[in-house]
Amino acid sequence: MKIRLLCLAILWCGSTLFAQDYFPENDGVKSKNNNYTAFTNAKIYVTPTQIIDGGTLLIQNGKVKQVGKSVTIPKNSVVVDAKGHSIYPSFIDVYSKFGVEQPKRPSGGGRATQYDAERQGFYWNDHIMPENAAISKFKYDDKKAKELRDAGFGVVNSHIQDGIVRGTGVLVALNGSGDDSNRILDDKSAQYLSFSRSVIKKQSYPTSLMGSMALLRQMYSDAKWYASGNSDTKDRSLEALNENKALVQIFEAKDKGHALRADKIGDANGIQYAILGGGNEYERIAEIKGTNAKFILPINFPEAYDVSDPIAASYVNLKDMRKWNQAPANPKILAENGVPFSLTLYDLKSPSKFKANLMKAIKYGLPKTKALEALTTVPAAILGKSGSVGSLQVGRQANFLITSGDIFDKGTTLYENWVQGQKNVINDKSQKDIRGNYDLSAGGMTYTMSITGEASKPKIEIKQDTNKLKSKLSYKNDWVALSFATDKGEKNYRMTGLVSNASDNIKGKLTLPNGNESTFTAMKTSAFTADKKDEKKDSGAPEVMPVTFPNLAYGFKTKPKTETILFQNATVWTSEDSGILENTDVLIKDGKISKIGQNLSPGRAKVIDATGKHLTAGVIDEHTHIAALAVNEAGHNSTAEVKMEDVVDNEDIDIYRQLGGGVTSAQLLHGSANPIGGRSAIFKLKWGESPENMIYSNSPKFIKFALGENVKQSNWQSFSRFPQTRMGVEQVFMNYFQRGKEYDAKKKSGQPYRYDEEMEVIAEILNGERFISCHSYVQSEINMMMKVADHFNFRLNTFTHILEGYKVADKMAAHGAGAGTFSDWWAYKYEVNDAIPYNAAIMQRQGVTVAINSDDGEMARRLNQEAAKTVKYGGMTELEAWKMVTINPAKLLHIDNRVGSIKVGKDADLVLWSDHPLSIYAKAEKTLIEGATYFDLEMDKQNREAIKKERTQLINMMLKEKAGGGKTQGPKMSKKERMTCESL
Repeated sequence: MKIRLLCLAILWCGSTLFAQDYFPENDGVKSKNNNYTAFTNAKIYVTPTQIIDGGTLLIQNGKVKQVGKSVTIPKNSVVVDAKGHSIYPSFIDVYSKFGVEQPKRPSGGGRATQYDAERQGFYWNDHIMPENAAISKFKYDDKKAKELRDAGFGVVNSHIQDGIVRGTGVLVALNGSGDDSNRILDDKSAQYLSFSRSVIKKQSYPTSLMGSMALLRQMYSDAKWYASGNSDTKDRSLEALNENKALVQIFEAKDKGHALRADKIGDANGIQYAILGGGNEYERIAEIKGTNAKFILPINFPEAYDVSDPIAASYVNLKDMRKWNQAPANPKILAENGVPFSLTLYDLKSPSKFKANLMKAIKYGLPKTKALEALTTVPAAILGKSGSVGSLQVGRQANFLITSGDIFDKGTTLYENWVQGQKNVINDKSQKDIRGNYDLSAGGMTYTMSITGEASKPKIEIKQDTNKLKSKLSYKNDWVALSFATDKGEKNYRMTGLVSNASDNIKGKLTLPNGNESTFTAMKTSAFTADKKDEKKDSGAPEVMPVTFPNLAYGFKTKPKTETILFQNATVWTSEDSGILENTDVLIKDGKISKIGQNLSPGRAKVIDATGKHLTAGVIDEHTHIAALAVNEAGHNSTAEVKMEDVVDNEDIDIYRQLGGGVTSAQLLHGSANPIGGRSAIFKLKWGESPENMIYSNSPKFIKFALGENVKQSNWQSFSRFPQTRMGVEQVFMNYFQRGKEYDAKKKSGQPYRYDEEMEVIAEILNGERFISCHSYVQSEINMMMKVADHFNFRLNTFTHILEGYKVADKMAAHGAGAGTFSDWWAYKYEVNDAIPYNAAIMQRQGVTVAINSDDGEMARRLNQEAAKTVKYGGMTELEAWKMVTINPAKLLHIDNRVGSIKVGKDADLVLWSDHPLSIYAKAEKTLIEGATYFDLEMDKQNREAIKKERTQLINMMLKEKAGGGKTQGPKMSKKERMTCESL
C-alpha cells in the first residue's frame, strides 16, 4: 500500500518534473521532484545482448542512473520489487506518421494537366519539398499514443508521408504526462524521400518511376550548383536540401527493386540511405546486402487466400501464393545475411496487429535477440540516437517495458510501459491470474467453467454436461463480470465477483433469469495449462517454399551457367555470307562460338544431336516494351533525361515466353508520349538474372524520338502542352538541338556551367555518341526528321514503324537511316492508312537496312513467322528474310560485332529449332544466351508439372490455415499490364 501511495506521489509531481526551469510557476509552489525509483530483482535487458538476472534498474528525472547486480539505492527512492518480471527497453518506430496530419488526395475528377510549378522561390518541381517540416504540423495525439504504448513503443519518428522529397521528421517520446518541450527529442530527426509524387500537387512531371529517378539525379546536381553560389535566384527548396544533407536520409522504397534503385542514386551522390523495405528483400538478398544500407522492415505479412473454391483459386498466381508463404521469413533471411534492420508498424491496420505478426516472424526463424535489436538498438542507431534511446544503459532515457516474462512468448503479459520515467499501465501486474478450470455453482446447478487465453485478456468457456453455453467474461481491477445463457439463450445468468488473493475460488453476486438475486461460487479444480493443440501448432518453423530466379512460375532453382556444348549435324543459318550450312557442327565454349565445321571433336563438350534440326542466331527484337515497369514519362515534351535502364523488369513473364520463341536480345524503348522520349535499354533476355546483368555491357547509346499523332496528342484531348501540330513537333526538335549545341559549346569552353542531364543527352546525339530510334509513320514527317538531322550534322539511326517508308526509301538510304518495321500491320489508326505489307522488301531493295520488330509482347513470340511474311510480300529470299530478325536488327543496334549471326568469336546466343525456322510449325527447342540454356522445351514440360505440384501444396497449406482459424483474403488475379508505345 505504501508503494502505491509513493507511486501516486510521483505521478502527482509529474508536471513539476517536466516543467522547464526558466518558466515561472503561477498556480502553486515551484518545486522539483528529485526522487529515484528502483526496480529490484528483475531480469533486465540492458541491451538485447547484455542481460542481468536479478538486477536493479535505478531511474531519476526520466533517465537511467544505474543498472546492475549491485546498485546502491539512495534513501529518497521508491523501491519496486520486480521479482519474476522482465524489463526491456521500449520499442522505437523509425517510420511513423504519429501526430502529423497527412495530406489527402483531392476528391473529384482527378488532376488537371499542369506542366509548371505552382510555387515561386522554390524548386522548379512541386514534388520536391525538403523545406517541409513535420514539427510544423505536429500535434500530440493521446489516443494514438496509448495505442502505440500498448504495443510496446516508447519513441516514434514521424514525418509528412507525401512527395518525392518530403522534408524533415520529428522524433517524439510517447509521454502523455509531459508536453512538447520534453517529449520532442529532435525536431529535425531525418530527411525523407521516395519515388512517389505528392497527392496534392498537380504538376504532371514526373509521371513515371524513371521520371522520379531522373528528377532526383538532377535535383542533387542542382543542389551542388546552388551551394557553389552559381544561381542568380533564390531557391528555398535547394537551400533546405543543402541544410538537411547532414541529417539521416530515409528513403521509402517499399520494394526490393526500388531499394536497389534508391541505393544507386544515393551512391552516386555520396549518400547512404536508410531504406524502408517492402517485405520481399529475401528475393534478391545478395544485392540487398551489397547496398550496405540499414533497412526499415514492415511486417504486414499477407493473409492466406481463401482457396476453398477451386475455380476462384485458379485466379491466384503462384507468385502471390509464394509471397504469402515466404514473406514471414524475410526478417530471418536478412538477419542470417547480416543486413541490419529495424521493424516498423508502417502499413499495419492497427498497432494491435504488431505482436501477432512479430510472433509469426519469430516462428519463421527470426532469432529473438535480432527481433529485440530491430525494435531498440538498430532504430536508435539508424537515427543516430544510440546515446539517448534504444537501451537501458546509464544516461539513456528511462523508456522501458515491464513484462511477466519473455516479451516474445505468446503467453507473456505486458504490464507497464514507462516513457521518460513516467509510468503507463497496460495491464495491472497486481491483478491475479484467474485462468484455470472451475466447478461453477449457480442457481442450484453445477457447470464446468474453463478460463483460458492471456492472463490479461482471459477467455471463458462454460458447459452444461457436454453442451457448450454462450458465455462472456470481463476482468478488470480485480473484479470479474461473467454471464452465460441456457435453454437456447432464453435464460441469462449474470454474475459479478471480487477476486481475492487469499483464495483461488471466486464468489459473488448472481442475478437469475427471473431477476432475483442470489450468489454463485466458482471452485477451482485445476490450474491453467496451455492447450496441447496450440503448443503443437506453434512448434517448429513452417515449411517455406524455396526462392527461385526470378521468384515466380518458371523461375530457375539455380541460375543457368555457361556450358561447353557441341551441336552436331545441324542445318546452320549463319546470317553471314556463308549462308545456310547443311550437316554442320557448332562448338560453343566460354560463352562464345568457338568452331564451325563438320565432324568437330567434342572433347569434353556436352553433345546435342541436331540432325534434322536448324540452328540459328538468337532472334533480336529492335523494338519492344516488355520487361518494363514504365514506358512513358509524359510530364514534359522532352524527357531525354530518363532512362529505360532504370526500369527494367527482370520478372516480366514475357521474357520467358519470348525465349520460347527464340528471342535473345531486344531494345527496350521509351514510348511515344513526347517528341523527345527517354534513353533505351538494350538487353539480353537472361531470365532469372538481375536487371543490371541483363543489360549489355558497354551498351550502345540509344534514345527514342517520336512523330505524329501521339506526340501532338491528337487522341488524348489534351490541349495545354506544346506541340499540338506536326509543325510544332519540328520546332521542338530545332529548339532542343540548338540549345544542346549551345550547352555543349559552353561545356567544352571550360566556363562554369549547370549540369543538365537532358542537355547532356542532346549533346551526345550531336556528337554522334547516341543514336536515335524514331517512331514514325507519315512520309512528310520522315523527310522533316532527316532534314533536322542534316541541319545539325548528325545521322538519324533508325525509323521505327516507318509504314510509309516505301515512299521515301531512296532518301532514307541516302541519309543512312535504317528501318524497323512491321510485316503486315496497317489501318489501325489514321496515319497508318497508306501502309502496305511490301514495305520491308521495298526498303531493303533500296539499300536500307531493315529489321522486322514486334512492338508487341505477343507478336515477339513468333518473330520468325513475321520475318517469313516478307517472302510472301515482296519475294525476299529465305536467308534475307531471316536476317531481318537477326543480323539486321543487330546492325541497327550497333551490336552486330557481338550477336546476330553464327560466326566464330561472337556470343553464343543460339536457337535450336525443331523445323525450318520460317515455318509456322517450328518450335524453339533450346534457346541459349552466352552458352547458357535459358529455355529448354523438355524442361518447360517438367516446369509445368512442378508448378502444378507446388500450387497444390500451397493450396493445401492455405486450406489448413483457414481451418485453424487464420484470417484469409479473397482470391484475386494480379496481372502485369502489357506495355505499349502509348502506355502511361
